Amino acid sequence: MGRMTATPGPSPATAASGDAPRHGDTPQPARTPSADAPRERRRVLLAAPRGYCAGVDRAVIAVEKALEQYGAPVYVRHEIVHNKYVVKTLEKKGAIFVDETAEVPEGNIVIFSAHGVAPTVHEEARRGKLATIDATCPLVTKVHKEAVRYAKEDYDILLIGHEGHEEVIGTSGEAPDHITLVDGPEDVRNVEVRDPDKVVWLSQTTLSVDETMETVGALKGRYPNLLSPPSDDICYATQNRQIAVKQMGADADLVIVVGSKNSSNSVRLVEVALGAGAKDAHLVDYADEIDESWLDGVTTVGVTSGASVPDVLVHGVLDRLAERGYDDVETITAAEESIAFSLPKELRRDLRAEAKAATEG
Repeated sequence: MGRMTATPGPSPATAASGDAPRHGDTPQPARTPSADAPRERRRVLLAAPRGYCAGVDRAVIAVEKALEQYGAPVYVRHEIVHNKYVVKTLEKKGAIFVDETAEVPEGNIVIFSAHGVAPTVHEEARRGKLATIDATCPLVTKVHKEAVRYAKEDYDILLIGHEGHEEVIGTSGEAPDHITLVDGPEDVRNVEVRDPDKVVWLSQTTLSVDETMETVGALKGRYPNLLSPPSDDICYATQNRQIAVKQMGADADLVIVVGSKNSSNSVRLVEVALGAGAKDAHLVDYADEIDESWLDGVTTVGVTSGASVPDVLVHGVLDRLAERGYDDVETITAAEESIAFSLPKELRRDLRAEAKAATEG
């Protein structure tokens, strides 16, 4: 998109010299601004990186490849990623989304979402004679493995995350007798452990970095010997998108985050924008959800998107803003991303044949 620069108007000193009517002159009518008069510069700060992360890209492609390779229907347990547009697009191609594994008819293929599932869900699929494709994000799988490891070492595991989120349910299921959920700093006072010298914290991958570290700080206040995971649990994409929003937040009158309301990382971007100094911030799935009143008096709009959002939806927002004069777009780059994950190994097998053999066995 091209950049437009408004032509500056006359300075106050220029406007005052020689323009005031002299005594005896015929008063002149007030001049109205012409259509060519310069307007206040309106601009968009576009965050980079934004949109799809490697884990989301892998999960979405896994569903598409499964449909190409095995034909419809292919069942998906829960939304493959938390985005309305992505889910509707895959439904049109033949994916069927279900809430529970038990809803999938015997002998079919079921895909587990990027958020991960508990071991009990894998067992349900085996009992239901289903072929499975595990599209869990590898970064979520890393947290699952950490939970298993620390449970074997008999640690109390304090899992920082949001109650009811699919990722938290899946991770908790790896070691239910050892994991306690900590839902934010205010929940720390409710935590009880067996041995304060044998405690470790893990986290949901899509949280706000700042809030997570605030929670960790409060936990360390109670448990000074609290152990940290060997590497950061919050995913690189979540962190990079939050950093980009922080960089543009203070300069934005309004920040528009493209993403669905059930997307944790998208919701966090709204909170991060406001915390960084943005005067206003809103979450939208589509461009037509932008309320015209949000733009009143606004000269600078920040735009970003959650990690499960295809860029076509961001372009829709940019087009809508351009129609309203916000056609000067500046990219704010926080990081370069080159991470890619290989597709689930199950896509290299004949799952239809395996499912059929399981039902006949």
